[in-house]
Amino acid sequence: MEGGETGPDGELGAALAPLRADPDRAAILIDVDGTLAPIVARPTDAAVPDQTRSLLRELAARYALVACVSGRRALDAKRVVGLDELAYSGNHGFEILLPGNTEPHPDPSLDGHDRDAAEFVAGLDRGQLDRAGMRIEDKGAIVALHWRGAANEGEAESLASEIAAEAEWRGLVPHRGRKVLEIRPNVAINKGIAVAALIPAKPVDAALYGGDDRTDLDAFAALRTLAADGELKAAVCVAVTAEEAPTEVADAADLTVAGLPGFVELLRALTA
Repeated sequence: MEGGETGPDGELGAALAPLRADPDRAAILIDVDGTLAPIVARPTDAAVPDQTRSLLRELAARYALVACVSGRRALDAKRVVGLDELAYSGNHGFEILLPGNTEPHPDPSLDGHDRDAAEFVAGLDRGQLDRAGMRIEDKGAIVALHWRGAANEGEAESLASEIAAEAEWRGLVPHRGRKVLEIRPNVAINKGIAVAALIPAKPVDAALYGGDDRTDLDAFAALRTLAADGELKAAVCVAVTAEEAPTEVADAADLTVAGLPGFVELLRALTA
C-alpha cells in the first residue's frame, strides 16, 4: 500500500479504520530507530523530531496504549523519544518502563544471564575491533557492535560474521541489524514477546505495530498470533521502507510507508 492515499477514504485510512473507530480500545506499538528517529552514525545522537513527538503526545492522550518497542535500553529509548506519557520496552523486551515509572522492570527470565553478552565481548580482541572501526555499545543484557561510518564497512561486516559465529558457538544469540551486530544472552526474549507482554496492560481490541528492521518481524508475528487466538479483533503490521531496510520486513507487512516521512503521515492519520 506504499504511496496510497492517506485520507480517511484512501488505502491508509482503510487500514487504520479499526484503530480509529475506538481509540479507547486500541494500541499503537512502534520501533524507535529508523521508524520514529532517523538512523544516525552514532546512536547517542539520535532524536525524534519535534513534529513526530507532538503527534505521539496527541496519540498518547487519545489511545489506550502507545508504546515504543526498542533495541535500546528503555531509559535510552525514552531519552530519544522525549515523552513520559508512553510505555517503553527496551533491549528487545528484556525490560519494560511503564508511564510514570522512573526505573524499568527487568524480565525475570534474565536472572543469572545479565552479563553473559558483556563477558563475551570483553574477551574479544579490542585492537581488532578498533582497526575495523567497530564501536561497542553496552546495553546491559545486550551488547551491540556498530560499524556505520567505518572506513571499510565491508571489512567490518566480515569481522562481524566471524564474531557472530563465535558467539553462537559459545551459546549466545547473535542478531544482525542495519550495520550492527547484537550479542544477546540465550534467553527467550524478543520484540514479539515484548508486544505480547505490553498488550494485556490495557483492554484493547485492535493493535498496530510499525518497524523497519528484522527484529520487528517477531512483533508482526506476535500481533498476528494474538489476532488468530481471538485476543485481538484487528492487527495491523506496518513496514517503514528505506534503502537499507531488509526487504523481508516489507514482504511481511500489511502496509508499507516510505521512510520516516511516510510514518509521520500514518501517525497524523491516526489523530484524524
